Amino acid sequence: MPNKQPCSTAQSIAHHLEKMILDGTLAPEHKIPSERQLSSRLGVSRAIVREALHELHGRGMIETSHGKGSFVTCALPQLEDTSPLMQAFSGDSRTLYDLFEVREQLEGQAAALAAERATEMDQVRITRAFEAMESSDPLRNANLDHAFHSAIVEASHNPILLHILSSLKELMLGSVQASVMNLNHRQAFKKQIDKHHRQIYHAVISRQARWARKAAMAHVRHVCEALRQIEEDEHHLIRHALNAANEEEPALTREVQ
Repeated sequence: MPNKQPCSTAQSIAHHLEKMILDGTLAPEHKIPSERQLSSRLGVSRAIVREALHELHGRGMIETSHGKGSFVTCALPQLEDTSPLMQAFSGDSRTLYDLFEVREQLEGQAAALAAERATEMDQVRITRAFEAMESSDPLRNANLDHAFHSAIVEASHNPILLHILSSLKELMLGSVQASVMNLNHRQAFKKQIDKHHRQIYHAVISRQARWARKAAMAHVRHVCEALRQIEEDEHHLIRHALNAANEEEPALTREVQ
């Protein structure tokens, strides 16, 4: 029975990676480290790692793209940009404000959990995301703004919350884009948004959960109310989804540590 031990080891590696997916260490859509990296870190052969990844792929827990690597599958299906439902949502004036109501609750909870649960590496990622957002062009930073909030959600280490928000990714990006395009060139609104971002960052990093929740909820509420005010005053609001012009900004990725 010469193949029993390698099979058992591959199953053990697959179980290890599965646990990392289930506890949110490997977040939805994040890249799995390469076979070489996993082999080195876990002390097994690349053949065993390959078999473990094949098992996870067969069970639908990861997706593999030729030349790009393997990525964690999102538990909830995402609405595609071209789907009739997504187009209907995007064209509905109410959807934006409905989404902010959801974001206020979920991001408030995520910030509080991140303040309590963030690891040292999580704090490094949040800091990098915050600094990248702060130093970027305020009229073109939708991706980096979204990345900052995403880093906090990932640091909550609540995989259900992670997958729910990941399934709403395109709508979330659209709401951030609406905020950037309508508010960031208006000094008073931008000043308040920057203040909220700093409060969220410092509350999470200093592990003050109640402050983190309050700051995150206040931020989302402020953006929503500001957009409503502009739409009422000017009878117009830019709502179009995130476009390719912002895709040049680098996405923040994470690996197994």
